[in-house]
Amino acid sequence: MTANTEGIIDAHALSALPEGAVVINAARGGHLVEDDLLQALDSGHISGATLDVFRTEPLPGDHPFWHHPAVTITPHVAALNDPRSAAASIAANIRRIRSGYAPGHVVDRTRGY
Repeated sequence: MTANTEGIIDAHALSALPEGAVVINAARGGHLVEDDLLQALDSGHISGATLDVFRTEPLPGDHPFWHHPAVTITPHVAALNDPRSAAASIAANIRRIRSGYAPGHVVDRTRGY
């Protein structure tokens, strides 16, 4: 995220996409002008969006993305992962939950991450 890339996915960029295009943002939330995307979705120019990052995280509960039928939200998981360590972490959390403990590495919404 730089001063040159903030807001780079705006109404102008969205209008340059072919009608019916789908937007995927797994980069930085600040790259996308959210209101411009909502307008492009509502007009039908953009047919859908899959978003992994947002200007405000966690995404506020009243944000229109949560209820927009053309938006798919992923939980900020776009990253390179080592399948061996990821599988080990998932297995450890399954064992913790089955043993009655809370899973590890849980987002603390009061802290914002």
